[in-house]
Amino acid sequence: MSIAQALPARATLTRGTQAALLVLMVAVVCRLLGGQWPWLVTWPTVLTVPMTEWMGTSVGWFLSVFKPIARAFSFLISFPMDWVSGLLGYAPWPLIVGGVTALGWMLGGVRMAALGAFGLGFVVLSGYWAESMNTLALVVVSVPLAMMSGLAIGILAFEYPRLKAPVQALLDVMQTVPTFAYLTPLLVLFGFGPVVGLIASAIYAAPPMARNVLLGLERVESDIREAAVMSGGTRRQQLFLVELPAATTQIMVGVNQCLMAALSMVIIAAVIGGFDDIGWEVLLTMRKALFGQAFLAGLVIVVFAIVIDRMSGALATRRRKQDRRVAWGILGVGVVISVWAVLAGWNPAEMAAFDGVADSVDAAVGGFTANHGATLDAVKNNAMFYGLLPLRIGLSDAVLPFTWGFQWEAWHSAVYYLVAVGIAGALIWSGRPAAGLVVVILMMMWEIGIAQLPWPMVIVGAGALGWVSGGWRLARLAVVLLSLILISGLWERALLSLYLSGSSVFACAIVGGALGLWAAVSVTAWRVLRPVCDLLQTIPLFVFLIPVLMFFQIGEFSAFLAICLYAVVPMIRYTRHGLITTPEEMIEAAKASGAGTWQVMFEVRAPYAAPTILLGLNQTILYAFAMLVIAALIGTTGLGQSIYLALGQADVGLGVTAGAAMAILALVADRLVQGFANERRRALGL
Repeated sequence: MSIAQALPARATLTRGTQAALLVLMVAVVCRLLGGQWPWLVTWPTVLTVPMTEWMGTSVGWFLSVFKPIARAFSFLISFPMDWVSGLLGYAPWPLIVGGVTALGWMLGGVRMAALGAFGLGFVVLSGYWAESMNTLALVVVSVPLAMMSGLAIGILAFEYPRLKAPVQALLDVMQTVPTFAYLTPLLVLFGFGPVVGLIASAIYAAPPMARNVLLGLERVESDIREAAVMSGGTRRQQLFLVELPAATTQIMVGVNQCLMAALSMVIIAAVIGGFDDIGWEVLLTMRKALFGQAFLAGLVIVVFAIVIDRMSGALATRRRKQDRRVAWGILGVGVVISVWAVLAGWNPAEMAAFDGVADSVDAAVGGFTANHGATLDAVKNNAMFYGLLPLRIGLSDAVLPFTWGFQWEAWHSAVYYLVAVGIAGALIWSGRPAAGLVVVILMMMWEIGIAQLPWPMVIVGAGALGWVSGGWRLARLAVVLLSLILISGLWERALLSLYLSGSSVFACAIVGGALGLWAAVSVTAWRVLRPVCDLLQTIPLFVFLIPVLMFFQIGEFSAFLAICLYAVVPMIRYTRHGLITTPEEMIEAAKASGAGTWQVMFEVRAPYAAPTILLGLNQTILYAFAMLVIAALIGTTGLGQSIYLALGQADVGLGVTAGAAMAILALVADRLVQGFANERRRALGL
């Protein structure tokens, strides 16, 4: 009350101040009265809805009704799957290498041809040629399904504007639902085998195609549309003969993203087994702790991802027309070598040239961990005891003689909150009341622990953030969606997922923001960081688990590192892009007024780049949630573990509800960050 009375003397109660004050009041009430009224901290069990059982029953009934149709479709789709797999498996490897090299020549000249030749050559010498062709067969069959589905959805949303909002909501759901959650109902519906991975890949890869088709059609110039109308063509002719060709560049971007999504999902689908592909090889070698072989198989996946990404990305750019005679010559050489290879009996399985390298990697990793095990353990333990553990269970429970060297007592809490109030008072006195109140809230969250936060504080806090960033509509959406998780009985697991993804996003924001700033002020730094970012963005999620397991074994810290490696790239790219795209006239005006380099950076560039940086934060959050489920393979808790367990037990109810809860967390975070980005864009007049 004293804070509220002091506010009008220094500043008005802005929307942000009101929201922060409300959240702080709720948090204080829960903290003070939680011992007397436990329902303020933990949702009563009697009020929990058996949503998992209900979902399992309803989805089970749906699956039982449509299972015969799905099994028939699975039987039919297995034929092209077998044909493509057989064709790639029995085709001589020089012919495939020559075909990819010739395609590379047509798409990008010498450099792209060299990429195809050396990339496929590495796959041959790795000893995983047969497994790689099985993976490629899954991609070859699933991508056309995803492209046709995405094309149809994009055209439908464009032709019928009333459907645009629900279609975009559906695409949001398809992209935010964890990848493992797709597999559980599909496994029951379509049965065990590679077809499940194929269909899951098509579902996962369709949204980026649909989004780019819709975006491309919306960006077609109005004069092109008018010319099509004036020529007397029907609506179908206008669409297929004029508008879609005009949107080809953007649609090709969708094809690139579709290919990469399909490859990523095909690797993830290997957890169900049943197909001797490269993803299964990675999973099998990781389970056996054969990190050298896992690393080699992971490199094969990375090579495939880079070749597919670069060649499909070239379709979306203007390129110089290449001499087709050279391509035919390359293909001819491949045919000649293929005949020679067949006659000589060259078996790619016997051409493995890196087995010794894999053994050396195992020996090197073993020697490094043996010699530096104490250092690695110190890094992991310090990060856990002084960073992750307090964020998870709070300072009052994490500060122990075993971890910090002393016991947290009541007087520590008193001093801690006095410091928090002192910082808040200074900020309020300086005219920044909202910032002061937020500091108190954050310090209270750190003292309590994210995984132990009272449910009213979380729901009111999300609603308050929604009100500040997007108004009452967004506030209602956040409150309703989080309340569904609360009453479903998955609240504790959701908070564990929120803790790990939140801590990863915070680390990515700090490290990625700093690297993005460095890349913005130094051309040399960007030359170093750009290929690293390109590589990290093309690596499928599965492969990020290998290096962290090699040095830190299974555990929460390894999961944290894997999430950070995958999610940090958008923060780097968007931060740099936002900082370097500030209008020159604004920079010149600041310099003319006497501002120095860093003043221009933090007082001109940074505020102007805020919307772009927030979009990078948004992508980092979505990437973190996507990787969180994959990290369940190496020992995380929370919703990701529930989804993985549901997959192993074929528990459709748990898989769907836990996947929906994960999607809700990602969707709420996405909408909140987008709301703040839009607010900053409006404030800047953009």
